[in-house]
Amino acid sequence: MPRILSIDYGSKRVGLAETDDLQMIASPLGTIPRNQLFPFLDKHIKSHEVYEVVIGKPTRMSGEPSAIEEDILAFINTFESRYPNVLIHRINEAFTSKIALNAMIQAGSKKKDRRKKENIDKIAATIILQDFLEQKRNQL
Repeated sequence: MPRILSIDYGSKRVGLAETDDLQMIASPLGTIPRNQLFPFLDKHIKSHEVYEVVIGKPTRMSGEPSAIEEDILAFINTFESRYPNVLIHRINEAFTSKIALNAMIQAGSKKKDRRKKENIDKIAATIILQDFLEQKRNQL
């Protein structure tokens, strides 16, 4: 079964997570600088048979799109033209960074690890993907 990739798109960094081969568990892949995203995706999508991607949809408390949404839409445009066979899903990513931080605290992560934004970004991507998998299961 092909894997599903999750992208937590940020202004500087991108958090990444991926499912296992059975699409049951989401695991963090890492965090990369935004300007290195397409070179990474070129290799990763091909070598890991990724046919679906989940991209976080950030919203404000009012329900309106966050300021970064414009950048995300531009990214999606480019993504669709580069990878026309990869299905894109959007999922609300509200509070995923806070949930990620709380998960790190619960897991006993050291304070210096919790201060590294890249750690929070990759866990947020994992939460986005796990939420997507749960929604997918609930639809069945």
